[in-house]
Amino acid sequence: MTLFEHRMARDLDRLAPLAERMRPRNLAGFVGQEHILGPDTVLKRSLDAGHIPSMVLWGPPGTGKTTLAQIIANSVNAHFERVSAVTSGVADLRRVVSEAGDRLGMHGGRTILFVDEIHRFNKAQQDVILPHVERGTVILIGATTENPSFEVISPLLSRARVYTLRQLTNGQISEILDSAISDSERGLANLNPTIEDDAREALVALSNGDARIALNTLELAVNGTPPEATGVRLVSLKTVEDAIQRRATLYDKSGDQHYDTISAFIKSVRSSDPDAAVYWLARMLHSGEDLMFIARRLVILAAEDVGLADPNALTVAVSAQQAVHLVGMPEGRIPLSEATVYLASAPKSNRAYMAINEALRDAERSMNEPVPLHLRNAVTDLMRDQEYGKGYKYTHDYEGGFTPTQNLPENFRGKRYYQPSEQGYEAEVSNRLKRWWGNREG
Repeated sequence: MTLFEHRMARDLDRLAPLAERMRPRNLAGFVGQEHILGPDTVLKRSLDAGHIPSMVLWGPPGTGKTTLAQIIANSVNAHFERVSAVTSGVADLRRVVSEAGDRLGMHGGRTILFVDEIHRFNKAQQDVILPHVERGTVILIGATTENPSFEVISPLLSRARVYTLRQLTNGQISEILDSAISDSERGLANLNPTIEDDAREALVALSNGDARIALNTLELAVNGTPPEATGVRLVSLKTVEDAIQRRATLYDKSGDQHYDTISAFIKSVRSSDPDAAVYWLARMLHSGEDLMFIARRLVILAAEDVGLADPNALTVAVSAQQAVHLVGMPEGRIPLSEATVYLASAPKSNRAYMAINEALRDAERSMNEPVPLHLRNAVTDLMRDQEYGKGYKYTHDYEGGFTPTQNLPENFRGKRYYQPSEQGYEAEVSNRLKRWWGNREG
């Protein structure tokens, strides 16, 4: 490294954001993720033995993926090559692999290839890495916020361990903040900051488990607080709220959070929990989820999960969809909330849903089952000669508008697809069908 390069690196360290400066340099200073780094875990024992498997670190932003990769490289004295899937291409990967091969051949030095946001690499780019990971030319450490099962090619996944990093707890975020406040070398101790209790609580809560947001907001708040006569900078709640502006929202409308949140929403409605359902609805609205996506799910929920236990549920859901389409946001939240609460509070039955699924299975297996003759329309003399329509019973000719008839193909005689529950309005449907059909032999 030249004198100029050394000076530039020193200035970058000094001017880097607090979150970058405060990255721990070893596992002793690493906060969180005890489930994969605790003393009795396989990964920790492997690191202690100097063995580093290729791996994918999957977790929310600000949980330590990049930091952990650097610590791992330092712990085994490996060369660390960092590439970003956002800005790097195949040429960069080929260069890294070539240099790694030279390094390995000359003095047996290992190279860790750290690919940040590996989910953004396409299949061809991931294929470039694959043979070199397999041969051990490089040790791959990928970092992603997206489910690697969907974003990383199967051959690469089969050669790497996936470690899931968890969102940091409030206590862990608080510990990280304390470290930054008391550190005079890389942190803020030289500025004499003191953070009020309510300001600390707000900062911890608003960071949403993201250490990067917590640290960089702390730095902005401290620098934005003028020192008192004693030299102390007393950081207030107002300063923290002004620095962070808005709570960090972990949500990607095309990623895991999108699917996880809508799943929680659907299952809360299905579980008849209006409070949880409205909470997950609020999370989606706050994150800018497509209103029509939410409305469509409510329509499906009404038909699938409420069904005939409350036939009005589908009407409410469709009306909400139309209302949201008409008024948009912010008023659209009101009909969406109304429909959500209605469906969550309604009796539940999926019997109509189950009926069509089973009937479709039978239809697929028996496409050529003939329509019974008495159900066919006899519109020509030939059809009448073939006994089309013969024996058909017109229900309105019978008392009560009902008479038992055999309407299924012969091979399905007596088959029951729809078996109503005893929930809500469907209990009335059940009693009516029992009155008409009894045990339904015909």
